[in-house]
Amino acid sequence: MIDLSLYVITDRNLSLGRTNIEVAAKALEGGATVIQLREKALSDREFYLEGLKIKPLVRSYGKLFLVNDRVDIAQALDADGVHLGQEDLPLSVARRILGRGKVIGISVRSVEEAKRAVREGADYLAVSGVFPTGTKKDVGETLGLEGVRKIREAVNLPLVGIGGINSYNAGEVIRAGADGVAVVTAVTMAPDIVKACRELLEVVQRACREG
Repeated sequence: MIDLSLYVITDRNLSLGRTNIEVAAKALEGGATVIQLREKALSDREFYLEGLKIKPLVRSYGKLFLVNDRVDIAQALDADGVHLGQEDLPLSVARRILGRGKVIGISVRSVEEAKRAVREGADYLAVSGVFPTGTKKDVGETLGLEGVRKIREAVNLPLVGIGGINSYNAGEVIRAGADGVAVVTAVTMAPDIVKACRELLEVVQRACREG
């Protein structure tokens, strides 16, 4: 079972000067169910060393530790899995490298991409991006809640919504068919990360109960 309820993605440049380990620790205390380590600027060695710090912390909470994009780093760290974009290593190749025991998620923007991901053996899908966001510049036109609904109707895999999600709109994303929400700045830029996570998780869980 993959619990995508509150999926927190790190970003050292958007963390109010806090380290990834500090953000992850507070997010886990607040109830985060997944921590994804995302690093675009570090060298391979630095990325690996950053993962070595975070992995045991996430494991101590019994939560999921994923690496963004880099199948090689995920394998080196023996992380729980990897999250891929459409331009990354093909999902089928990542599966061959990591094996059946690892979690592989992929970002999708259409029903066609979602169905292909199912055929290639994805464990979950990230519907990207639901609302406008300044975190990623290459997401194109937002899909909106209708995009989440269409993908939910087309596939049975667990879905997480990403893009511009916060405690005010997270419930809408769940009601549209997502199983959880993935966030960056709603957590990393929060003055009180623990509080922000608890509020987000409460919204998600309430929406799940309400159906």
